[in-house]
Amino acid sequence: MKNFHGTGVALVTPFNADGSVDYQGLERLINHLVNGGIDYLVSLGTTGETATLSKEEKKKVWNFTAEINNGRLPLVAGIGGNNTQEIANEIKEFQNNSYSAVLSVSPYYNKPTQEGIYQHYKFLSELSAMPIMVYNVPGRTGSNITPETTCRLAHDFKNIIATKEASGSFEQFNQIMRDKPEDFLLISGDDPIALPMIAAGAVGVISVIGNALPKHLSEMINLCLEGKFAQALPLHLSLLEITRLAFIEGNPAGIKSALKQLNICDDVVRLPLVKASNNLNALIADQLKQLM
Repeated sequence: MKNFHGTGVALVTPFNADGSVDYQGLERLINHLVNGGIDYLVSLGTTGETATLSKEEKKKVWNFTAEINNGRLPLVAGIGGNNTQEIANEIKEFQNNSYSAVLSVSPYYNKPTQEGIYQHYKFLSELSAMPIMVYNVPGRTGSNITPETTCRLAHDFKNIIATKEASGSFEQFNQIMRDKPEDFLLISGDDPIALPMIAAGAVGVISVIGNALPKHLSEMINLCLEGKFAQALPLHLSLLEITRLAFIEGNPAGIKSALKQLNICDDVVRLPLVKASNNLNALIADQLKQLM
């Protein structure tokens, strides 16, 4: 469980100009994050534009990520969707011993009831050989996993080990912290509120902005986990504007703009997403200049 304390990063998937996966860019990104002090990597979460990758592409990205990482950091595989049986099959077929857990987003679009969400994760838990992290992001899925459902899953299934919480509700975070099993992990899914979430008991963050600024972010998170919030606060505040900019035209368009300006990978995204506007590129460049 200690593998997932600290700073995780949800990797972007770099693309070439023709839209194919840019494996050289992915290698540069992984090394950038390892050298930047990140604690673990999440391959093919939402930030990785997973919905636009084929099954074969996903398999290649997972394998390549494991190869380049070469055991340096723990790895988490993003395997989620809105077809329970299909996700279950994907988890069963997943064969890469380099990965320590699966991050699985709550089913989107279908808008299941809380009982439906519970039964979905129950189904996955009972056939998964790997620990599962629940991912609650109502802004993307159209439904919220309530604290009651989260804690019910945490108590009923030992291989459901964590929740990546991106509901933005501190009432919800507090209830999870109060009612969860002691060893169940609450992880922030939102960069801007990682500091106060850690103060409330979260063990870290799975970050987007960390793709570009791993040293800044990991230093801030480590200070928080040491209880040094007064020292962490200036770092937290310094990242707020670039984090805001990274999301205003959609994720990962903003963070890919930053990565291009850092010469790590291009800013190509797959439709229906589009690149950041020229105006946003300029604003992100200004923030990077102030931070570097």
